[in-house]
Formats: sequence, structure tokens, C-alpha cells
Amino acid sequence: MAGGQLQVLNALDQAKTQWYHFTAIVIAGMGFFTDAYDLFCISLVTKLLGRIYYHVDGSTNPGSLPPNVSAAVNGVAFCGTLAGQLFFGWLGDKMGRKRVYGMTLMLMVICSIASGLSFGQDAKAVMATLCFFRFWLGFGIGGDYPLSATIMSEYANKKTRGAFIAAVFAMQGFGILAGGMVAIIISAAFKAKFHAPAYEVDPIASTVPQADYVWRLILMFGSLPAALTYYWRMKMPETARYTALVAKNAKRAASDMSKVLQVEIEAEQDKVESLSQDTSNSFGLFSKEFLRRHGLHLLGTTMTWFLLDIAFYSSNLFQKDIFSAVGWIPPAKTMSALEEVYKIARAQTLIALCSTVPGYWFTVAFIDKIGRFKIQLMGFFFMTVFMFALAIPYHHWTLKDNRIGFVIMYSLTFFFSNFGPNATTFVVPAEIFPARLRSTCHGISAASGKAGAMVGAFGFLYAAQPQDKTKTDAGYPPGIGIRNALIMLGAINFFGMVFTLLVPESKGKSLEEMSGENIEDNGNGREDLDQQAADYTSSTNPV
Repeated sequence: MAGGQLQVLNALDQAKTQWYHFTAIVIAGMGFFTDAYDLFCISLVTKLLGRIYYHVDGSTNPGSLPPNVSAAVNGVAFCGTLAGQLFFGWLGDKMGRKRVYGMTLMLMVICSIASGLSFGQDAKAVMATLCFFRFWLGFGIGGDYPLSATIMSEYANKKTRGAFIAAVFAMQGFGILAGGMVAIIISAAFKAKFHAPAYEVDPIASTVPQADYVWRLILMFGSLPAALTYYWRMKMPETARYTALVAKNAKRAASDMSKVLQVEIEAEQDKVESLSQDTSNSFGLFSKEFLRRHGLHLLGTTMTWFLLDIAFYSSNLFQKDIFSAVGWIPPAKTMSALEEVYKIARAQTLIALCSTVPGYWFTVAFIDKIGRFKIQLMGFFFMTVFMFALAIPYHHWTLKDNRIGFVIMYSLTFFFSNFGPNATTFVVPAEIFPARLRSTCHGISAASGKAGAMVGAFGFLYAAQPQDKTKTDAGYPPGIGIRNALIMLGAINFFGMVFTLLVPESKGKSLEEMSGENIEDNGNGREDLDQQAADYTSSTNPV
């Protein structure tokens, strides 16, 4: 890095891994634990909601959510998340990371609890209340994406920065796992206490009145981990990069990081003021200079996250439908309501334990050795291969003897999404943009991902329906079938590989190197400065 690097930033880049790094991972990571729990636990209880509130007398199958209600319940949190990512991402660059961080957590705690409450007892009132609070829950969750990533990237040293940011994101795996385990425990406890026959034996008695408490308790539990970390989140100092490079307060930055790193750091206010007078690093998001330096990078981060989340969320939210289709979960009419929740949760927990959680931590272990670019390209490649391997001989996998093979292949798809683009699309936008735009650009990239999640969550509901209209779920038009839907997801993963070529490698480089900020004039004039910035920011990976 050029000699213009501030001492406080250099101290952070060169710092050895210390206790404060792990503290920051846990504090930021618990937000992601809650995020994943809240976003994915809804998929565990949708069938139970259908049985309780949409039972049809005389029907041979248990009640299910109508298509529009199911799409709203599954997708409304994503709408909130998208809005929250854009709003809090922008706010994090305007007000500072720390000041906004507490707001998002408080919103998550309040709305998690409120999600389990209802204004009224009929189906319409319950679903309206649920959707309202899950929108605002998503809004809080959305803010956690750019803020957690930016805070961790700005606290970390450059040698292990990728692993630290990936570790924050990897807490999602534990959140998904916890969602399944909480659902298993609560449904098993209620099942043991309130015995119920299968639906085909007694449709009314198969759903005990107490089942209404089960989904509420599962949703409300999400508030607990977030509430526990609020105090420590408020105790974290503002990041030195925001304080020095954006707020221009070198004294405060040096003071905060001296306490964190437990070393003496010179304030260098004169250098901060001279850097702030350099107009080459004051361009805005909608400027030609940003487009020249970072336009392709932003296109790469937004499109890869968009394409990844179409595949990831459509598969993850509808695991239970895929498992039912291949017979891993028995037909709904052969189970009671609580037994169905238990078996769906057990299947999702097994997938999380065997593929989702290990995939995240493989990324943590290897991201600073292999690099972001190679991991992302490899992940998209194997996701494409496994999706096509599932889809093309789909009839083969539905035969009883081959069902375990289907689950193994499906698990490998999840493993390589997490040891691949699901983690790297979160890491890279926090590293390659300037400090004053970092949170905003991460928010834009993440919001693009959530737009993909909505396409997956809403689109897959309809696309996966059988082509024969006599076999579709109640209220749904015929779709293209699960086989063709899986082929589409394979093609989407292939395009993810293509857009990965626009994303630069940030392994081993400082944040200022990647963004072209803070580059000292070597005396050869404006042209050299511009060339240095261009060299830092236009480099894309060798392919």
C-alpha cells in the first residue's frame, strides 16, 4: 500500500488475530443467526397454518394455504428485507455503522415476538397480522446484512478478513439448524402431551386446538438470541475506517482502536484533512468516476447474488415439497398436524447438519487460502452439475430404491452453495468499494439477492406444480413440474458462473487497496494518481 495509509488503518490491517476479532464475530454473527432462524422457520410451519386455518370439511387432504396467502407468508419478509438492505445500507454510510446497528436489532426483537401474536381469530386476521409483522421483521433483518458485513470487514486484518466475514455469515447455518431443532422439540413435546390420530382417520381430531400455540412459539423464539446480544452490540466502538475516512475524526478513530488493539496509535489529523481535500476520492454513487472504477464490480456483485438467491431460496424454502415428492416425508393425510411439523423439521435439520453447516465452515477455512473468486466459481459450477444431475434423470430419483441418492445429491447442491457463492457474495461487496459507499453498495448487492429470493420464493411455488392440472395443489394452475424447475435452476447457476468473471479477487489486499482510496500522490501528478486508482479497482481475476 502507498505511504498515504493512515497508521490506525495500517494497525488494523497488520493486527494479529485477537480476542476482539472473535467478540466481533459473535456479536455480528448472532444477528445472522436470528436472521436465518426468522427467515427459514416460516417454511416449517406453513403446512400447519394451512391445517389450522384452511381446513375444508369432507376434503380427502388436509387444509393448505391458498396460493396467494402462501406466496405472501413466504415472501413478505423478503420484501421487507430488500427495503431494509437499501435503507439501512444507505443510512450506515450517512450516520455511521454503530448508530444504525442497534436500531435493526431492536426491530428484529420486537417483530419476532409480534409475529406470534394475532389481532383476531379468523384466518384473514391471523394471516394479515403475520404478514404485517414479518414485513417489518424483514426490514430489520435487511439492515443487518450491509452493517454486519461492513463492520466485520472494517475491524478485520487483511490476512484473515475473508474468514472473519464468512464466519459472521456462517452463523446463518446454525440459525437454520436451530430453527429445525426448536420445531422438533416443540412439536414433539406437544405431540407427546396431546395425542392426535392421522388426518385420514379423523380429519378434525388430527389437528388439536393446542397446535395453534406451536407455530407461534416457533416464530417467537427468534427474538431470544437477538435480545441477548443487544447490550454488547451497543458497546462496540464505531469502526476506525468510518470515523477516520468518512467522519474525518482521526483522534476518535485512534483513541477507539488504541483501546481495542491495546497499542498506542498516532491520531494523524493532518493526514486525514489532506486526504479529505483530495477530490479524486470524493465521487458519489451516481457519478461517472464511480461507474468507471466500480461499475462492473457492482454489476458482478448484484447479478451473482441475484442469480444465486433464486436457486438457493427456491430450493431451501421448498425442501419439504421436494422431500414429499420423492417420498421422504409421508403423504400429509397419513399424519396428524403435529407429526407433519415434526417430520418436516427433522428432514430440514438433517440437511442443515449434513450439508448446510459444513459448507459454510469450509468457506471460513479456505476463503483466505483459495480466494473468493475460485470458491465462488467452483460453487456455481458444482451447483449447476448437481442440479442437472437431479433434473435430467428425475424419474430415476423418485423410485423408492433411489430416494436416499436423491437426498445425497440435493445435500451436495446445498453444500456447494454454502462452500461457494452463498458465502462469497456476502463477503466480496464488503471489501471492494470505498468506505463512504461500502455499506450502500453492500446493501444494493444484498437487495439484488433478495429480489432473486422473491423470484425463487414466489416463482417456484407455481413452477414446481405438476403439468397435469388434476394433480396440482388446491388453487394452483398447472406448472412446469419439479423436473423442469430444477433444469431452470441449473441454467441460472450457469449464468452465475458467467457473472462471477466480473468480480475482483480481494484476498490478501487491504480495503483501501481494493477501493483505490487513500493512495498517496508520488509527485508525478494527477495522471499517476488516477492510474494507481485504476490499477487497484479495474483488476478482474485471471481466468
